[in-house]
Amino acid sequence: MLDISEVSRQSGVAASKLRYYEEIGLIRSIGRSGLRRVFAPDVLSRLSLIALGQAAGFSLAEIGDMLGPEGNPDIDRERLGAKADALDRRIKQLSAIRDGLRHAMTCTAPRHLECPTFQRLMRIALARQSARGPGRQGANGAKAARGAKGANGAKEARTQHGRTRLRRDG
Repeated sequence: MLDISEVSRQSGVAASKLRYYEEIGLIRSIGRSGLRRVFAPDVLSRLSLIALGQAAGFSLAEIGDMLGPEGNPDIDRERLGAKADALDRRIKQLSAIRDGLRHAMTCTAPRHLECPTFQRLMRIALARQSARGPGRQGANGAKAARGAKGANGAKEARTQHGRTRLRRDG
C-alpha cells in the first residue's frame, strides 16, 4: 500500500491532481491511513496510462472511458488509430508551418509581402482559417478568447482542474 505522498513522489503527479483523478473516477484509493488516502501499488500503472493518454491528446473523459472503472483497461484500437491519424495530420500541418517560417527567415525578397512563396503561405493560412467556419477557433484562438466577456455578459474562468465555468460580472 502507498499513501498519497508516496504515490505523488513516485509518479511525479501532484497530490491535488491525484485527489482530482479520484474525484472523477480515474483512480481509486483503497482506504485511509489517518487522514491520508492509501492506494494499491497498481495505481502507478494506471497513472502511467493516464499520462500516456494525455500525451497522445486524449481528454480525461476519453481516458476514463478506456480505463474503465474496475482498473481493467479496455482500450479501443479504432480510437487509437483515429488519434494516430489526427496526429499525422497535425504533424503535416506543423511541418508546413515550420518550413514556411524557415523560408520567411531566409527569403531574399525585399519584403515578405513581395515573396510569392510567402503570399502562397498566407493564402493557405487564410483558407484553413475560413474552413473552420465563422466563430470557430483553433486551440490558440480559444485560449486567447478565454477570459473575454461573451455576448451574455458572462466571463469564462478556468478552474484549477481545467473546467470552464461562467461567471457574471456585476
